[in-house]
Amino acid sequence: MNIIKFGGTSVANAANILQCISIIKSKNDSRPLIVVVSALGGVTDLLLNAAVEASQKNENYRSLLSEIENRHMEAIKELIPATGQSGILSHAKRIINHLETLLDGCFLLGELSERTKDLILSFGEVLSSYIISETLKSMGENCELADSRELIKTNNKFGKAVVNFEMSNLLIQHHFDKSKAAITVLPGFIAESEDGHVTTLGRGGSDYTAAILAAALDVLSLEIWTDVNGIYTANPKLVKQAEPIHHINFEEAMELSHFGAKVLYPPTIQPILSKDITLHIKNTFEPDAPGSVIRKNPGSKSDNPIKGISNIDNITLVTIEGPGMVGVSGFSKRLFEVISKEGINVIFITQASSEHSICLGIADAESKKAKTAIDEEFRFEIQQQKIKPALLENGLSIIAVVGENMKNHQGLSGRMFSTLGRNNINIRAIAQGASERNISAVIDSRDVKKALNSLHEAFFEEDIKQLNLFVMGVGNVGSIFLEQLRAQKKYLKDNLKINVRVVGLANSKMMHTDEDGIDLKDWKSTLENTAANPGDFISEIKRLNLRNSIFVDNTASDVVAGTYADYLKNSIAVVTCNKVACASEYKNYKNLKGISRKYSAPFLYETNVGAGLPIIDTLKNLVASGDRVHKIQAVLSGSLNFIFNNFNEENSFYDVVKQAQSEGYTEPDPKIDLSGIDVKRKLVILIRESGYEMEIDDIENRSFLPQESLDTTSVDDFFASLKTHAAHFNDLYKKASAEGARLKFVASFENGKANVGLHFIPQGHPFYNLEGKDNIVLFYTDRYADQPLLIKGAGAGAAVTASGIFADIIRIGNQ
Repeated sequence: MNIIKFGGTSVANAANILQCISIIKSKNDSRPLIVVVSALGGVTDLLLNAAVEASQKNENYRSLLSEIENRHMEAIKELIPATGQSGILSHAKRIINHLETLLDGCFLLGELSERTKDLILSFGEVLSSYIISETLKSMGENCELADSRELIKTNNKFGKAVVNFEMSNLLIQHHFDKSKAAITVLPGFIAESEDGHVTTLGRGGSDYTAAILAAALDVLSLEIWTDVNGIYTANPKLVKQAEPIHHINFEEAMELSHFGAKVLYPPTIQPILSKDITLHIKNTFEPDAPGSVIRKNPGSKSDNPIKGISNIDNITLVTIEGPGMVGVSGFSKRLFEVISKEGINVIFITQASSEHSICLGIADAESKKAKTAIDEEFRFEIQQQKIKPALLENGLSIIAVVGENMKNHQGLSGRMFSTLGRNNINIRAIAQGASERNISAVIDSRDVKKALNSLHEAFFEEDIKQLNLFVMGVGNVGSIFLEQLRAQKKYLKDNLKINVRVVGLANSKMMHTDEDGIDLKDWKSTLENTAANPGDFISEIKRLNLRNSIFVDNTASDVVAGTYADYLKNSIAVVTCNKVACASEYKNYKNLKGISRKYSAPFLYETNVGAGLPIIDTLKNLVASGDRVHKIQAVLSGSLNFIFNNFNEENSFYDVVKQAQSEGYTEPDPKIDLSGIDVKRKLVILIRESGYEMEIDDIENRSFLPQESLDTTSVDDFFASLKTHAAHFNDLYKKASAEGARLKFVASFENGKANVGLHFIPQGHPFYNLEGKDNIVLFYTDRYADQPLLIKGAGAGAAVTASGIFADIIRIGNQ
């Protein structure tokens, strides 16, 4: 004998029912087939809502009833040939009329008892099983409709009745011993008390119905057909990388189903566990997919001790604490007795070893009832201030990492909690059973998606790390960075095992986010067609709350630089070419570094000095290894080096500066480069990275610009001043040429003092032959006392700056 069960989605409409019938026919071999069906998808909720509305004297229950009727009548008309519809429609209408009478009674009385609720809810399965059995008969199948209420007997605990297995097993065996039908269709979910009242087996109870039948009849296997390809490593709606678990044992399946794996109803496994009946979870809409096989000994072994990650939402944490609990025997007994008396299900328990507190995780809907009962039970102790009134924390969820072999592997708990910590996910409570089959933690519900994805990546996607980028600034550097990223995306994934997605883009006027990733082939039109306020960028990033989030700043904005602390405090990494933050007050610089360490959020700014050159990283490694920097000499402005290398008798100073601006070597306002401000910022960053405390104003600026140029307030006025003072710049060039020297703007630090200014560099000096837009830095240290450590290369330009940003992102991906 075969037993198969179809869920609500599988029988949601006529088209889906026909798909189920196709599966039924493929299973109908020489052995009899039992088919257990749920109500049409969504009908149970409609029934419950109609009952509640009626009991509250809300006439809206009539429209809900009409919707229920229409769905079933339409299914009959689509499934049954016209010549045979009349009698079936009439019978279904009689069932609907009975339902209407019950709802009218609830409306008139203004009440809804648990017994009446169970009776009303039973109509969904009664109708669906009738329609499916009649459809099979109309196709010529030897099919009968059996009534689960006559076969499964329970107590009177309406809403979640307890099965009398001894009586039910006898009734089931007796019925099927006599049955001659090739196919028997039964309604799931519903049963009957021993005194003749309709009961239900709890939400998802159709699985339970099928398991009760399977155990009673000692079948070899049970198939549950649903709308997904089995039990997944995580909820596929929240974790897109989740994969079906093809083989799993009963204990692991029990844990996952308890902790919210919606594909399986927790009590389902209990009746078949002792009988060693194999359970198959299959997809109605992909019948050839392997699905999941649950058995005592799955056979398939995996190196990964973790089988899945699951979650339960809408949890309230109830905390009872106080000195009056310590060493008092019977306290826990009283607590759990009062909880049990109220019929409250405890999902999660943890107690401090000091016995000072106990935490219980329960459903949000039961939290107020629990608090009232606990406070009443311990009223004397609360009045005596031996314990505090029960504290409720709602808006929480439980996440659980599940696996039978976890107990044989060290470090799994540490890996779990460090992963959550790196992603700024605060843990409210922790529990682990002695069997070590699961580790559970209570977290804020807003962090569930990020937690599941982070843990799934840590335990199931070790080869690929996903980085979620939010890019601010899509001008010269930003656009080239996006193009580099697009061109290298496949290489990064294939060779470095890093999957980089741009999830957000913003400029000074617009922003756009897409949780699934923005198509970098068409990012410009995507951004242009968005009218969102870029000031909301950080709020949107927080709302998305994605793992491994990185904020990339391609601007020179002091406003944007002022937001870094907020990102870092939310464990969002910051990668920036914007020098403002690191060159701001020393206190702010140290604060950002401290926040970065505290929240394990990388703060990388390699491109602040030397664009793509590894200057800051090299300096950090020197200091970390114990070396001390005593002196720095550098040409840190690729822009100024380009300008002075191209400035001569044939090219005016004005023309060369214009060229540098148009080719992207200078800031949009070239005065920032030519005034020495930009070089001062770079130098103060190097000094601070060397371990010295210095403010930018402590650096002497020996500017070569005339005062009029320094006093200009617009870019146009600045360029005009360069024309006006052409003779001044020509004189500088002539003096250098007369001495056989070249003009270089040099940054210097020695003996605690620093300055920037224009120097005449003689032949033979390392700076003399510095060409194009190159930078050069000389570090004199304990280890490099006689011959300095020299770093030299292109230090300006959008392409090298973008590549430096790219390199910082790869550093984060490799951490």
